[in-house]
Amino acid sequence: MIKLRLKRFGKKNQSSFRIVAVNSTSRRNGEPIEELGFYNPRTKESRLDMERIKRRIESGAQPTETVKNLLKKIPN
Repeated sequence: MIKLRLKRFGKKNQSSFRIVAVNSTSRRNGEPIEELGFYNPRTKESRLDMERIKRRIESGAQPTETVKNLLKKIPN
């Protein structure tokens, strides 16, 4: 099963996240299938490729709760 989840990157105590499509059995920072966007919780900045995210969800990918909440905040 493919999941849409956050992948952490950045310095210690200054983390940012990439939204990635990944196999559900792989690690949090494992090799992603596709990178779909970016989210910085400190500045609340986000850049998402909504077209590719919608395509992944339509093909059966399941977003995690955190990713669902981010997608709700972003206007379509």
